[in-house]
Amino acid sequence: MAIAAYDEIADWYEEQFLGAQCEDPIGVDNALRTLLDRGDGGTCLEIGCGTGIHAASVRELGWTPIGIDVSAGMLRHARARLPVAQADARRLPIADNSVAAVIAMMVHTDMPDYPAVLRDAARVLRPGGVFVHVGVHPCFCGGFADRSDGDAVVIRPGYRNGRWTKASWTDQGLRDKVGASHLPLPDLMHAFLDAGLLLERFAEGGAPTPAVLAVRTRKPHERRDWSVERTE
Repeated sequence: MAIAAYDEIADWYEEQFLGAQCEDPIGVDNALRTLLDRGDGGTCLEIGCGTGIHAASVRELGWTPIGIDVSAGMLRHARARLPVAQADARRLPIADNSVAAVIAMMVHTDMPDYPAVLRDAARVLRPGGVFVHVGVHPCFCGGFADRSDGDAVVIRPGYRNGRWTKASWTDQGLRDKVGASHLPLPDLMHAFLDAGLLLERFAEGGAPTPAVLAVRTRKPHERRDWSVERTE
């Protein structure tokens, strides 16, 4: 498998980036705990699990976590926290209709074809299963957003242009190192619907301007073709 972008920074991410974070600074863990249903010991798959830092919360919520990631470097750290496999999120090595919950935590901008990831997540979910997305807020984070002022966000041109970039307001984060893909809010919402997932609840995190948008969706018991039914 090809070297993934995070392989080169996996040790820095685990030892320095995560170590410098205060406790849940932008509400990522809070969003997960707010939107993920209580489990009964069933499997919860984390797509793009990285170093596995969310496994403890998933267990506390009553689930058995497993993870996949394309980065061998990140998985080297994750193996101490949960069972993992190295895989492309667009082609999950998991049977159809086999897991009760899937989560994606702050990773959708690392996945240039996130709509395809959502389609495969919907494939492996059981009917009635839940998918929780927690990601950077598409309206206030990206190459177009300058967040250097703690009390305001300056939105520059570029929000409507979904693209990959390494542009970042800080050199202390991830995006200047590995880049990020951007989906405007309507494109992100349509990707859930086009995957056949039903939108249920939403949450935002971070202050004073949200840095996180979280969405809970569910796989219906009877699939509906939302890509045909929705109005452009």
